[in-house]
Amino acid sequence: MSKPAATKPAVAKPAVTRRAMSKRSWLKDSTAGAVLLPVLGLIAAIALWWLATVVFSIESYLLPSPKDVFAKFFEQPAYLLGETGTSLLETIEGFALAIVIGVPIALVIVTSTILERLVYPLLLMVNAIPKVAIAPLLVIWMGFGQWPKVVMVLLMCFFPIVISTAQGMKSTPTELVELLRSLNASRTQEFFKLRIRFAMPQIFTGLKVAISLAVIGSVISEFVGATRGLGYVIQQSGATADTTLAFAAITLLSIMSIVLFYALVLLEHLLLPWAQESR
Repeated sequence: MSKPAATKPAVAKPAVTRRAMSKRSWLKDSTAGAVLLPVLGLIAAIALWWLATVVFSIESYLLPSPKDVFAKFFEQPAYLLGETGTSLLETIEGFALAIVIGVPIALVIVTSTILERLVYPLLLMVNAIPKVAIAPLLVIWMGFGQWPKVVMVLLMCFFPIVISTAQGMKSTPTELVELLRSLNASRTQEFFKLRIRFAMPQIFTGLKVAISLAVIGSVISEFVGATRGLGYVIQQSGATADTTLAFAAITLLSIMSIVLFYALVLLEHLLLPWAQESR
C-alpha cells in the first residue's frame, strides 16, 4: 500500500507583512488614500522647489521661491483671481464645445467606413497644424474678443475626444451588437444603449487628456491679442521682468488644470462605478 504524499504545513504570514499589505491596500483602494497621495506628491514637489532655490542660492529674478510666489499672490489676490476666472471660463467653454462637436463626429465615423476614410485624414491634418501659428489668424478672423480663445481651446481638445470616442465605440463586442440587432433594435438604440456604454471608459480617457490641453490652448490664445487672462499676465510679466508674478500665474494655471482633471475623475467614478470595479 503506497503512502500518501506528504503535504507541507501552511505557514502563517508574519503579522508585520499583513500590516504592510493592509497599509498598501488602504493607500490604493480607499478614498482617503486617493486624496492623500496626490497631496503628498504636490507637497514634495514644492519642497524640492524650495530646496533648489536655497541650496543653489538662485536669485529670485531667475527662480523665485515658493514663499516669494505666495507673497506675490497675496499682494494682488483680486487681480490674479480675476484673470484666473477669465482663463477658466475660456477653458470650460472651449472644452464643452469640443465635446458637443467631437462626439457626433465620432458617431458618424463609426457609422460608415467610407466616412471614416474621408474624415480621418482631415482630422489628422487639423491636429498636425501648430496651434501657435493659428492664434494670430483667429484674432484676424474673429477680433479681440473671447471667441478666438474659445476656438483655440476647441482645436486643442477636438482630436483626442473624437479619437477616444470612436475607438471606444468600435470596441463594443460584436456578439452583443448582433444580439441587439436580432431583437430588431434600431441603429439609434444600438448606439445609445450599447455602444455608448462600452465606449464611456475610453471617452473619459480622452476627456482627461483633452482637459489638460484645454488649459494650454487658453494660454496660447492669450499670448496673442488678449488683454485678460493668465496667459496675458505671463506675457506682461516677461516684458517687465517680473518673474515672481509670472510664476504666480503659472502656479494658478497648474492648480486650475489639476482641479479640472480631478473633477473629471470624480465624475467618472460617479457615473461609471461598474468600470472602476472591473479594473
